[in-house]
Amino acid sequence: MAHFSQSLSSLTEFARPRHLARLLAPLAVLVTAALPSTADARAGGYDGIWNVTFATTRGNCSSGYSVPFTVTGRRVSSAGGGRVSGTVNRGGAVAVEVSVGASHATGGGRLAGVAGAGSWRGIISGDQCSGTWQATRS
Repeated sequence: MAHFSQSLSSLTEFARPRHLARLLAPLAVLVTAALPSTADARAGGYDGIWNVTFATTRGNCSSGYSVPFTVTGRRVSSAGGGRVSGTVNRGGAVAVEVSVGASHATGGGRLAGVAGAGSWRGIISGDQCSGTWQATRS
């Protein structure tokens, strides 16, 4: 019986707020580390106007032209000039399709904070081309 009352006494001591806080603190740290950051967890973590500059690495297409894209939630669209459609996920991975007249291209890459980069390929003015892109958020 003495052993039982001693165990009960230890349990009551353990349940005091001070001891409970010591037990829960490491658990809170682990749970917080496992959750995505606030910016990534929000659906609109990449919202805004992104100025995207394209460089051609293969093919006979001009280089250095810029196109503004709009990101709203998970959707990527045109901010002026041409048709742009695509998506960006919570981790910043982006996939887009762009068309202007008979020219069209697809691209993919990653956005992070106020910058992004990736690659593209398509048919521009009848020539098959591919290259890279870099983006900055306004």
